Amino acid sequence: MSTTRRSTSSRIRATRRHENGGRRKSHQSHRPHEVDGGAEGREVEVINRQRLREIDLGRAAALSRAVLDRVGRPDAVLTVTFIRDRAMRRLNRDYRGIDGPTDVLSFAYYEDSEAAPHDETRHIGDVVISVETAERYARELVLSFDHEIEHLLIHGALHLAGYDHETDDGEMNKLERKLRRELLK
Repeated sequence: MSTTRRSTSSRIRATRRHENGGRRKSHQSHRPHEVDGGAEGREVEVINRQRLREIDLGRAAALSRAVLDRVGRPDAVLTVTFIRDRAMRRLNRDYRGIDGPTDVLSFAYYEDSEAAPHDETRHIGDVVISVETAERYARELVLSFDHEIEHLLIHGALHLAGYDHETDDGEMNKLERKLRRELLK
């Protein structure tokens, strides 16, 4: 079965503003999950800031890590945050000027031509996913919720790795389909 993605995601340049040595504080009931891919500094941080749906944090981290590895960015790390539509609507309005929720947003810390400070070159940005919008799209596309989340993780990680489906003549979409075949069961 072929499904048509209605992704309204976008790669957004964001400024990194973290205190406490670059680590985010997380609500105690939403502890971050990190996966170590076997080498120091290869962690992908996953934060769950919603209680609507259960999220496999380990799977989210491992899939994001696998995408970065497959696209030649084994040194890169990112953060994934799961939120509800209300918070996503606010982000979408503030950063894209669109007053409504979307499924996934990618906040890249550095543009391709912009040099990153030496100590921050590995962390390339944040992927933010709305579980409510993902759940709606999963129903519309007749996919499981978990499968839709996996699609959004791949999509968001590719944006942070520098791909842009709006300007690349189909390169990102082709790579995204390939990664789905290789990484998803």
